[in-house]
Amino acid sequence: MSRIVYVNGEYLPEEDAKISVFDRGFLFADAVYEVSAVIGRKLVDNPAHLARLERSMNELKMTPPASGPEIEAIQMQMIEKNDLDEGLIYMQVTRGAADRDFAFPKDATPSLVMFTQKKPLSDNTVAKKGIAVVTVPDIRWKRRDIKTVGLLPASMAKQAALDAGANDAWFVEDGVVNEGSSNNAFIVTHDGKIVTRHLGTEILHGITRKAVIALAAQENLEIEERAFTPEEAYEAREAFSTSASAFVMPVVKIDGHVLGNGVPGPVAEKLRALYLEMAKAG
Repeated sequence: MSRIVYVNGEYLPEEDAKISVFDRGFLFADAVYEVSAVIGRKLVDNPAHLARLERSMNELKMTPPASGPEIEAIQMQMIEKNDLDEGLIYMQVTRGAADRDFAFPKDATPSLVMFTQKKPLSDNTVAKKGIAVVTVPDIRWKRRDIKTVGLLPASMAKQAALDAGANDAWFVEDGVVNEGSSNNAFIVTHDGKIVTRHLGTEILHGITRKAVIALAAQENLEIEERAFTPEEAYEAREAFSTSASAFVMPVVKIDGHVLGNGVPGPVAEKLRALYLEMAKAG
């Protein structure tokens, strides 16, 4: 049985879903998106994701296709219709369809699309052994705080990592690490400080990043929000990334430099366990 997807007011089998060839998401990547995790049929940290979606639309002067409560009601229907116990819900908002013109159309109706992915999130075998990352130049635009669908540089970075025998890539600009291809990057120094790049237009303001920093603070772990270099990362005691789809993912190798004993470190493992506990509690 195929998945049920949502397209502008309709719940459809995925093979029947259609969007206009004039949709600006297709023509200009004039669209924003969010990803919410589902564990035990419950949405994880969803109010924060909906708030960020609203911010992204506001930054691009995009008319919302529905209110936050209406979007969440659709998400709940998607969980029900796809029997989604654990996995992800992707939602994408575009400015709508209009004849091709770089200027924003004045009368386009915004488009809202959602689909689900079933996948194990809480029992992730990759997280148990950790991942290897490589650093790549950050060639993205300057408003990375807006979660747009313009993800070709991220896709290229991910593929470069796979081609190099690694799992993921971290973007480097002006000598410092910004973030991962689809996640926020953290290191743990030898004196126990958790370091991650400070917020700005250079990185996405990660929802999971914010939650993990709060959990670390509750455990009285010291956090430094500042830029760090690849060289500092090579010498770190451990490292990890955070995202809505992978939660806390230990990093055990960066550009061929093995961190610690080459296995997930205690800070990453602790924070992953705490995040899962929070997510399952709802």
